[in-house]
Amino acid sequence: MARPDYLSQGEVARLFPVLATTSKEGRTTSIVLACMTLVNEFGSELLSSIGQRVGKRSSVATYTEIVFKGEKVVAKDRPDGLIVIRTGAREWRAMVEAKVGNAHITAEQIDRYRLIAKEHSIDCIITISNQFATTPDHHPVEDVRKSRSKIPVYHWSWMFIRTAADLLLSNDEVKDSDQSVLLQELMRFLTHESAGIKGFDRMPPEWSELNRHISAGGKILAKSPEAGVVLDAWHQETKDLSLILSRETETAVHQKLSRKHLKDPAERLKDELQTLREAHQLGVNLDVPDAAAPLTVTADLNRRTLEVGMSLRAPEDRKSSKARLNWLLRQLRTENAGEVFIKFSWPGRSEDTVHSLIDLREEPELCERDKNDLQVVSFHVYMARRLGAKFTQQTNFVSELETLVPEFYREIGQNLSAWRKPAPKIRDAVSEVGEGQDAGPQA
Repeated sequence: MARPDYLSQGEVARLFPVLATTSKEGRTTSIVLACMTLVNEFGSELLSSIGQRVGKRSSVATYTEIVFKGEKVVAKDRPDGLIVIRTGAREWRAMVEAKVGNAHITAEQIDRYRLIAKEHSIDCIITISNQFATTPDHHPVEDVRKSRSKIPVYHWSWMFIRTAADLLLSNDEVKDSDQSVLLQELMRFLTHESAGIKGFDRMPPEWSELNRHISAGGKILAKSPEAGVVLDAWHQETKDLSLILSRETETAVHQKLSRKHLKDPAERLKDELQTLREAHQLGVNLDVPDAAAPLTVTADLNRRTLEVGMSLRAPEDRKSSKARLNWLLRQLRTENAGEVFIKFSWPGRSEDTVHSLIDLREEPELCERDKNDLQVVSFHVYMARRLGAKFTQQTNFVSELETLVPEFYREIGQNLSAWRKPAPKIRDAVSEVGEGQDAGPQA
């Protein structure tokens, strides 16, 4: 494919790039961009995440190490790639800037790229790194998000790209067998350490500092820089967590956010900072397709505990709370009940109650203690793990969280079914005959 005439330098993205062995970044970027053009479903999946539909009349071309005509060649200002979608006479263009390993995207570099993009009618910039974004349009770099530039900047984490490929293969969505083999080879490459791709594996130093501050009885200030850094890290970790669950369940797991938080990341940060300041908790909801309910994940800094759970409406066709509980207990097949608890919600202002799964299995009547005249409204089944000193440690906190969440879903979550109100039934003909009325002619 010919190089566009507005470029003075640039190569078609190659599956087998001829680059120095030290150029992990260039090699990984070239291979991924090449697969976007060679595997139709893979290119469409990634581009659809930023609102670009690749139709039957569209073609996708990708280039690496590009330089625009009229530009002075400055190494630090040379984008890693260019994506072009051609649909008839229309062209959509995106500059690509990629980092691997521990290298991070910086706002200063993106500002320079935005100037280049404006001058050359580039529609957007896509950054790729090991940093995580809740959604592609919620950039992980705050200054990039806050910029008033009209050139949009989207972000894909390498794990997001890897997960997209994984799900396409797991669900047999690549129609062409040769393209499927290419995507399998890409997956093999992306999972090898030489690609420079990794998940979120440690909280920042501010995590330990914030925990010590809370343990000493200190208050978190509204403009606490430590809290801001911790929340940013939490957002990256929970996104990585959703990608891990996606790969393990072979379906797309997303963070469940309110419309307000989806529209405005700053509002999300503000609300979560308030929760952190007042309750000393971090939380996220993960939406697993077709699961009985979203997973609620909570990190409690006071108790140094992780909790993962799901909430279910109690079955209204059963009269007693014990009968409603038995409906739930039949679904809880786990043998690892030591860390599992059930919280009962009651009507009106009656306080919630909590009992361990072990105790309820032995004595279901426990749920009705001091609640004899009430019927339970809903259950929250959760697994709680007290980490102690591990909770404050940068790497152990992340590894424990990424162990507990899949464990809860495997042991409990995937086996739960939501109660549904039974369909209405047609009355029997006999029941419609009033007392003293003739039901019909007698034989």
